Amino acid sequence: MKTLIVIPTYNEAQQIASTIQAVRGEQPAVSILVVDDNSPDGTHRIVSEIVAREPRVSLLHRDQKKGLGLAYLAGFEWGFEKGFELIVEMDADGSHLASDLGALLEASKNADLVIGSRWIAGGQVQNWPALRRFVSRFGNSYARFLLGTKIFDMTSGFRVYRASFLKQLVAKQVSSHGYSFQVELAFRASELGVVSERPITFVERINGKSKMTLGIVLEALTKVTFWGLKRIFS
Repeated sequence: MKTLIVIPTYNEAQQIASTIQAVRGEQPAVSILVVDDNSPDGTHRIVSEIVAREPRVSLLHRDQKKGLGLAYLAGFEWGFEKGFELIVEMDADGSHLASDLGALLEASKNADLVIGSRWIAGGQVQNWPALRRFVSRFGNSYARFLLGTKIFDMTSGFRVYRASFLKQLVAKQVSSHGYSFQVELAFRASELGVVSERPITFVERINGKSKMTLGIVLEALTKVTFWGLKRIFS
């Protein structure tokens, strides 16, 4: 199926070229769209050079940093307009392995959304301290319980959507612009379609700085609590 991988970037100059190269090596038939929020480190210039020689790589350059959710929504809309049938979310920093793409794409034949999961049997996380493992596991368990889903990794950013299904999910305004964007779409997907999880190996980034902050974690917990209470009492 005609497949687009959407990769949002902000200050990923150290990693973006190798990420694109890895994807092209594993899945040469897919197309890649990098959505860059005017990275001051020149990420967009590196991608522009790749675009000039790789017809399956494109760049959507935005004028300022507006959040992960809005970057993905812009990429989704680009993919809808170009007629892609599958749309993949993937990080730029090397934490999502291109070698896991094949299994996720294969699973999409029988699901509306396939989530690359760290927290099911076979899933792994490399180079995370114990505290971060705990926070991720607790946050996902909390979201799973409050939102009444069967999804073990609600926050995973490595996933494959059927484009027709994704259009339904984003037809209604998405309230989250940060990392809770992933939880919100997974929650909607669990109510509207077939969601499947497949194990992945998540590798903590080697280069660059993590975008995860305490504020992002608290925002996600607040939103999940609101959605969960609304679900329970509505």
